[in-house]
Amino acid sequence: MSQATLQSNPASRAARGLRRWRWCMAWALAGLGGAAFAQGGEAPRAGSGIDVLHYTARIEPDLSARSLRGQVAIRFQVLAAGQQQIDFDAGELEIESVREGGQALGFEKLDQRLRVKLAAPAKAGQRREIEIAYRGAPKFGLEFHPERSEVYTVFSTSQWLVCVDAPRERATLDLSLTVPSGLKAVGNGRLVARNALGGHRETYRWRQDLAMPSYVYGFAAGRYREAGGSGERAELRYLSAEMSVPQLRKVFADTADMLRFFGRRAGIRYTGTYTQALVAKTIGQEHAGFALMSESYGREVLAQPDAQALIAHEAAHQWWGNAVTCRDWNEFWLNEGFANFMAAAYLQHRYGEAAYRGQVEGWKRRLDKLRETGKDHALIYERWLKPSADDRAVVYQKGAYVLHLLREELGERAFWRGVRAYTRAHYGHSVTSADLRRAMERASGRDLGGFFARWVESAEPAPARAAAGASGR
Repeated sequence: MSQATLQSNPASRAARGLRRWRWCMAWALAGLGGAAFAQGGEAPRAGSGIDVLHYTARIEPDLSARSLRGQVAIRFQVLAAGQQQIDFDAGELEIESVREGGQALGFEKLDQRLRVKLAAPAKAGQRREIEIAYRGAPKFGLEFHPERSEVYTVFSTSQWLVCVDAPRERATLDLSLTVPSGLKAVGNGRLVARNALGGHRETYRWRQDLAMPSYVYGFAAGRYREAGGSGERAELRYLSAEMSVPQLRKVFADTADMLRFFGRRAGIRYTGTYTQALVAKTIGQEHAGFALMSESYGREVLAQPDAQALIAHEAAHQWWGNAVTCRDWNEFWLNEGFANFMAAAYLQHRYGEAAYRGQVEGWKRRLDKLRETGKDHALIYERWLKPSADDRAVVYQKGAYVLHLLREELGERAFWRGVRAYTRAHYGHSVTSADLRRAMERASGRDLGGFFARWVESAEPAPARAAAGASGR
């Protein structure tokens, strides 16, 4: 496809917008949610020595004050005998109390960590539960829009919930959210209760039964209009404070088809409820069971019904990113490169080969620019800390392009057989690039050591002219 054709293609324009939004999101995650992304830092990571099993959280935001109060009970299994203290991620939250079985525990706040001192050394294999009460006025991680009576989460989970904010740590969740009466809300998992309280308040309670990493926990509440639909095994909900029911149905007209497409490619169909909410402003975020996008993006889709890249990207994350998650942020491409690639595969399914090729050409152009400037990098990072725009391009664009190359290398049948095997084998778990390689090798009957060494584990050297230019500065 020519450059002129690419520029005039609505799906391609949406994809360029998607790239900008996702780079910004990666920056927010790496910079603002620093505790979540610190790998191999000076102190042991939060949650060292334990396996978090379940969170029971109660959150009450105050929209006008842009603050919140919260309580969380964290159930965990002890991995290391003799452990006397445990670190959790706690952002800038103010901790009011920590208890275990009604007994007050000592604690201290160290930067964005909460260190809890156990009353007695832990035994390996023990299951214990700590209750933490806190409050805060998050500068990020929680968006307040009182003019719209709206509040919603935007990554940085530890800014509104004390937790272990790392992708390898997966747990189930029981989440209760108390908001002013009359607001409609969405949260992780299935809605199990909605109760009216005194003082013109009501509480929503959800249960997330499939263990998920905490960075996809979240909620949104506002004066939303709601439209609905259904997929093969899913109930669909569409929310917006600005759009009418017919407009919402038009914006998300392809959602059922997307879930069906991704489910078949994954070998695991989506079940339960999937909600898509348009909020005041956001660059887009996947959550477990729902996605948030901006009202402005919704208006773009109304004007260009084929501007589906962001909707598809977030939907793809329900499999690749949420259910199958990178073990640590150093292999973030397994989340974002996969979602980028799968969104393009959906565009190919929905709009034809030209739409897919337009995505591929965009990825290659960005990779070529990385190489020309000497900024190419292996997809596996040693430490994903404070990534640059070029680092984010490696994860999102190069990651997607490498999957495209693997598809061409193996052919359609072997490639998609490998994607299904990889997804099924690791559904509900965290993964590494080696897990993907093994699945693809089994599916194709080929040794992919050379391919992964070149495209995943290393980077192409910069062209001579770029190297010469760099040395002359």
